[in-house]
Amino acid sequence: MATLRDIKSRIKGVTNTQQITKAMKMVSAARLRRAQENIINARPYSRKIAEVLSNLIAVEKGSSNPLFEEREVDSVAIVVITSDRGLCGSFNMNVIRSAEELINEKYNLLKANGKLALYCVGKKGVDHFKKRNYKLTGSYPGIFSDLNFEFASSLTTELKQKFLKREYDKVIVIFNEFKSVIQQVTTHKQILPIVPFKSESNEHLEQLKTFDFIFEPDKQSIIDALLPRHLKAQVWTSLLDSYAAELGARMTAMDMATENAKEMIRSLNILYNKERQAAITTEISEIVSGANALKDA
Repeated sequence: MATLRDIKSRIKGVTNTQQITKAMKMVSAARLRRAQENIINARPYSRKIAEVLSNLIAVEKGSSNPLFEEREVDSVAIVVITSDRGLCGSFNMNVIRSAEELINEKYNLLKANGKLALYCVGKKGVDHFKKRNYKLTGSYPGIFSDLNFEFASSLTTELKQKFLKREYDKVIVIFNEFKSVIQQVTTHKQILPIVPFKSESNEHLEQLKTFDFIFEPDKQSIIDALLPRHLKAQVWTSLLDSYAAELGARMTAMDMATENAKEMIRSLNILYNKERQAAITTEISEIVSGANALKDA
């Protein structure tokens, strides 16, 4: 049975842990507000580019840009976005498990033939796949300590160039999409070839055709100029989504840990009081027994 000193030591240890988890929750909450603003501000830009491209392609009746080219998948690149740090519940394992399931179900043969290129953004993903002997074409730990658009731009440019050179036939990004503080959804997003944009209603398209727009230099040139921006916006919003989702997951995990520590401290205090009461009762019983023995003597 644990002594009073042991129980008191455990209470002190759990209290210290509770203070740490509470502080981490507050730090995550402060960072989350900024990350949430960033993703909310980035989404309208991404949606607007897609909307403009959708309208242009509909009026142009298609596009000859090679970024739309669907071809037989002989090689694939998968970008897995995780966090650099842990203590965020199942955030990282959800993404890693989803990536492994996709590879095993669809691209296991390509992996065996060395035709699977894996790009890991975030230390947790890098460590996981390295230990399991995956071939990492791109390894980017420590990105989220200073997340910037230049990284998203350079990664997108590399993937686009390799797609155009036919080194990759498909590029997929796997990440946690930020929905709310308590909800993150593991998402697969195909960025190359570019998925055809959703068509507007026929009424809307007919209305567009009635306007006499002047395009400079021409519609196809504008489409070709906007497509790389669209790709960069897709990768950038995926990174922002993942970072905001990570902070939300860590905030929730630390809140639960703080509450669990609080409940554990309560249970330990009850146990401590019971043991202390039992010890006092035993001491009183011994004193009374000793006094009675002396009286009888």
